[in-house]
Amino acid sequence: MGLFSLFKKAETLPPLTDDEQARLAANSEAERQSQAARQREIARATAMKIDAIESAMAADIFNLPEPAWGSQRPPRPPRPAADAAELGDIPTTLLLADDELPLASADDSAPAVEEIAILYANGQNGVAQQMLLAAVAEANRLNSDRGAWWMLFDLYQVTGQQDAFDNLSIDYASTFETSPPAWQAPAALAAASPDWAGLTPTASFSGVLGPHIAPQLERLRALAGEHPVLRLEFSRVAAVHADGAALLLDTLRQLQRQQRELILVGAAALTAHLRGNLTIGRRDEGEASWLLLLELLQLQHREKEFEQVSMDYCVTFEVSPPAFTPPHKVAMAPAQHVPASPDRFMLPPVIEQQLGALLPAIQRYAEQYPALVFDCSRLTRIDYASAIQLHSALQEWAGQGRKIAFRDVNHLVNALLRLLGYASLARIYPHKY
Repeated sequence: MGLFSLFKKAETLPPLTDDEQARLAANSEAERQSQAARQREIARATAMKIDAIESAMAADIFNLPEPAWGSQRPPRPPRPAADAAELGDIPTTLLLADDELPLASADDSAPAVEEIAILYANGQNGVAQQMLLAAVAEANRLNSDRGAWWMLFDLYQVTGQQDAFDNLSIDYASTFETSPPAWQAPAALAAASPDWAGLTPTASFSGVLGPHIAPQLERLRALAGEHPVLRLEFSRVAAVHADGAALLLDTLRQLQRQQRELILVGAAALTAHLRGNLTIGRRDEGEASWLLLLELLQLQHREKEFEQVSMDYCVTFEVSPPAFTPPHKVAMAPAQHVPASPDRFMLPPVIEQQLGALLPAIQRYAEQYPALVFDCSRLTRIDYASAIQLHSALQEWAGQGRKIAFRDVNHLVNALLRLLGYASLARIYPHKY
């Protein structure tokens, strides 16, 4: 046997036995669990330090000690046995269909969710993201609910991580065999009016849109002079006459010229309804209906469809096709099956370092409306101390029997509100994925 034969034998290792493979797998799993445990301990220690600092601040401001991590928290409300039993005394503005009942973003009792909610509330985005990634992997392994996924989707959108969001969307679609959420970064809309918060006048349209909507649109245009954000709801529109289309088109164009920020509810359904009633070459529906369809497509950033419809409009009326103009500060909101929506109080993108001037504005809103509806579509984060202060203010109104609701809440904020006992004072509606 030569020297090279010896080296050749040395290169070939004997295969692992079944026992050795089992021990190797067990060691790897133990190491993974150990790393996860160390990561959670670091996050818990960070949260304890943050709580200790904020507890002292809150004691000075509210004369009430803020609950430290692990101490007694505000009690969580028991789940209602039957939602229908408590709907009898709710004003018609807040009656809900089954698909509008409040949803939890994740298991409210999960310690990881509570830690993530507090870390994120206090600006610890990096640690919260690492914990969410671990929670998503664990949820996937255990085939549990999608709460951690939704929280991670929200975190990516708030922090502008679109590539990470797209990668997570692929995993989500593969795991749950359903369409993933669409990218709609709230930070982009919030940047339009970053410091604004207050009453959001709402115009809710229903039935057949005709000449009778003129007073409603006139009121909306008058309110536009004092309110930078307006909400228009179309989810209950059944038909649009040519004269109603002309009135609505004129108002939408005027609001865009004034650079008002618009929140459109049910715009996609209204667009589909208009498009289904228009035929190339037929002018029966009137030119205003075509122009309203083009305006709605433009407001929704649907440029390719806009170009197709503009060519159809050009052929039908033998005119030059209009050009696409990107809309100014327009957001879409999902349709909500409620009889009517009251004017809402829109919360600012970030609430931190106490409520400040926001609290008197909320109090003025509460003096005007018996039912309080807080629009959280632009709210990306509320810190722990501010959430405690807002909870104290809401307790007084809830004690008076006032109905309170938080709508379009992102799942990270939702987890914090439920942790602090908001569900005992108000209905919380996370935005849907």
